[in-house]
Amino acid sequence: MKRRTSLTKLRTAALTIVLTGLIAGSSCLPKPPSESGGGTNVTLYGFSIMKESLEKAVYPAFIAKWKREHGQDVHFTSSFAGSETVTNQILQGVKAQIAILSIDRDAQRLKQGGFVTSDWHALPQKGIVNKTPFVILVRKGNPKGIHDFGDLAKPGLKLIHPDPIGSGGAQWSILAIYGSELVKTEKQSGEADRARALQLLQAVWRNVISTPGSAREARTQFESGYGDALITYELDALLMKEGSAKADAEIVIPEATIFSEHPAVIIDRNVTASDRPVIEAFIQYLFTEEAQRAFVKFHFRSSTNETLDQENKELATIKYPFTVDYFGGWDKAYPEVIEKIFRDQVQKRK
Repeated sequence: MKRRTSLTKLRTAALTIVLTGLIAGSSCLPKPPSESGGGTNVTLYGFSIMKESLEKAVYPAFIAKWKREHGQDVHFTSSFAGSETVTNQILQGVKAQIAILSIDRDAQRLKQGGFVTSDWHALPQKGIVNKTPFVILVRKGNPKGIHDFGDLAKPGLKLIHPDPIGSGGAQWSILAIYGSELVKTEKQSGEADRARALQLLQAVWRNVISTPGSAREARTQFESGYGDALITYELDALLMKEGSAKADAEIVIPEATIFSEHPAVIIDRNVTASDRPVIEAFIQYLFTEEAQRAFVKFHFRSSTNETLDQENKELATIKYPFTVDYFGGWDKAYPEVIEKIFRDQVQKRK
């Protein structure tokens, strides 16, 4: 009996030690953010050229502001690709909470898929956080004599152009080429010449030698020495000139070109009630003067205050600027230009 009692006491003592250790150990384990004050992580998916301005300026400024005002840490996780690719990834289930897209049509696709239920058009500037015109990058000294979109149709010229299937920037570029001829002929004769615009788009596309998946991938190819010219966002052209390839590139400003406009949306399906306050605050922050000034510093144009653009002396003056509204918005531009004109009359007949 004494031996059995002793064993029981030993087992009880051992169990007490183990439980005490587990309790003590659990106090050292990381606690959920809601318990430890460890903050909130925000996951943002953006089209390719948003990377520098967000990671180097906008995120740090918002993180400091939120910490100062709420005493809470905010962390950002980002992924960048072509706008259509980003949209497809979200539709396939990635847990993005915010998307900044190249085209409003992609935001509409997310709405149709049930991922976005809030109205981004109710935000300032109808949800457009920044904009930029489309320009042409050429080699140093402009050896091919390129001065406008029409020169990209010269025989033998090698043009890099992102893929309209995956890149919103590519779709903007199609509208820039086609629309520039419409705008110029309208200025000349009072009527837009659609036949000439189609002929120009067909001739330019025949010179396309590579179609990377995003505007940033296209820029990388051009930086590597591939091709004679690249149609791209002004800001990406300026960023390239600041980088290692600056000695081998010049920017050509077309007489008439489109301004791309970039919407930000909340992916409501992936946002919890506890995360929503910081996510909504970040979306609103994108339209503040501080954030808009950061975009301008990285060569975007402000969507809220054009006078801020004057702070960046590198931004070009466009003689005949236009937007997607010239085509009746994306609801008309996509089916009527990207599909019926580019896909059916240009791409398939190349």
